[in-house]
Amino acid sequence: MGNRADVTGSDVEVYRDAVSGTIRADTPTGAHETLLAVLDSLGLERRTVTTAGPEYVWHEVPEGLSEDEQKRLASRAIPTLLMAGYAANITTAAFDPDAYLEAANEVRAQHAVPDAPAVAPHAGTARPRHGR
Repeated sequence: MGNRADVTGSDVEVYRDAVSGTIRADTPTGAHETLLAVLDSLGLERRTVTTAGPEYVWHEVPEGLSEDEQKRLASRAIPTLLMAGYAANITTAAFDPDAYLEAANEVRAQHAVPDAPAVAPHAGTARPRHGR
């Protein structure tokens, strides 16, 4: 048993599982609890399987969502993960571009730096303008 994040070396790999049809978010084996908590907070449900070797942890979209709702939830998670500094990938089969752009704009607005006040240069340091 393995997962896509271990194979690619990324922090999160989001894709539609071929067997179950559900959208999954794989994290590397032994992923830090901080990353797992971010995925929890984004509405993805944590799943765990303990083996004789490592414990495998992944996230899935909640049961009962339509295919469009699944894609929307998964796509909205990506901007938050990227802004938090994680390397996150999502496959086309799990991606909703409108939901992604909406979430990216929301995240960008949350992290926006207020405009710096306009300050005129000190008279002694201003360079004269020359016409051409």
